[in-house]
Amino acid sequence: MSEQALRLGTRRSKLAMAQSGQVADAVSQVTGRPVELVEITTYGDVSREHLAQIGGTGVFVTALREALVRGEVDFAVHSLKDLPTAQPEGLALAAVPVREDVRDVLVARDGLTFAELPDGARVGTGSPRRMAQLNAYARSHGLTIETVAIRGNIDTRVGFVHSGELDAVVLAAAGLNRIGRIDEVTDFLSVDTVLPAPGQGALAIECRAGHNAQDAALVAALGELDDPLTRAAVTAERSLLAALEAGCSAPVGAFADLPQALDFARAGGTPMADGQTVKEMRLRGVVGTTDGSTLVQLSTTGPVPETHDQAMALGRELAAEMLAKGAAGLMGERAL
Repeated sequence: MSEQALRLGTRRSKLAMAQSGQVADAVSQVTGRPVELVEITTYGDVSREHLAQIGGTGVFVTALREALVRGEVDFAVHSLKDLPTAQPEGLALAAVPVREDVRDVLVARDGLTFAELPDGARVGTGSPRRMAQLNAYARSHGLTIETVAIRGNIDTRVGFVHSGELDAVVLAAAGLNRIGRIDEVTDFLSVDTVLPAPGQGALAIECRAGHNAQDAALVAALGELDDPLTRAAVTAERSLLAALEAGCSAPVGAFADLPQALDFARAGGTPMADGQTVKEMRLRGVVGTTDGSTLVQLSTTGPVPETHDQAMALGRELAAEMLAKGAAGLMGERAL
């Protein structure tokens, strides 16, 4: 007799189904059990308001978490950047798998890069964070663009370009990668130009927090999919966001990486070659007005966090520096 299938709660969008399907395959491998997808509609999927208007925080995850608590699903998969920074009691963030490409990308008409956009180009995005940094970058390079607030799935957003309504849209590389449409990208935006959202490119696998032996066993099994470096990085980024008291639709960008690892890679080596180890993590953060006229952008470097508390401390440290530079006055939304 085959073991009962595990039920994975997922949003219904094409992207959510794709990334949940990938996680389902990985969970089947580590547990030896089949996994079935349970489609759940969230408030963020049915509301037509812009995310900044409906608060952003939790609109894509609340229904999934409620299904977990009620026992209708065994675990859920979220885009980590959609998760509120406070972890609810009774639920566990069991795994943060290896992160996808963190960059934002441009899908523009006629194969244009960002630098090639004509004066007055209309660029669509649903993210105040992207608006702030794109407008700031355009200003610093003598470009004039108009950022246009949009919503919808990837098909809808790219459709604005194909229809001629917009000259370009900005999306996350990770999403296009996961649904096999990365070849539509006309320009990859460096993190030096546009810092991603905290947790961008990472997935969160959440389940009940060991209410019984079955739950505890699932937490342990899912933990095999966890990538410690990805978890440390996104924990630092989300700690920054929380310390700024900003919701996930506020104009805040954050990215933690390992600069020494990049240096080794550029030199053609590996971080562990010749006894070399990566010892430092760099955290960068940005807050800005959506017109790009004012940005507070800072970075800090510390030892690679070995514990949750160390990663949290890195984020809080940078947030304190950003608040001292006036970051609070640049955020349109403050989380309560």
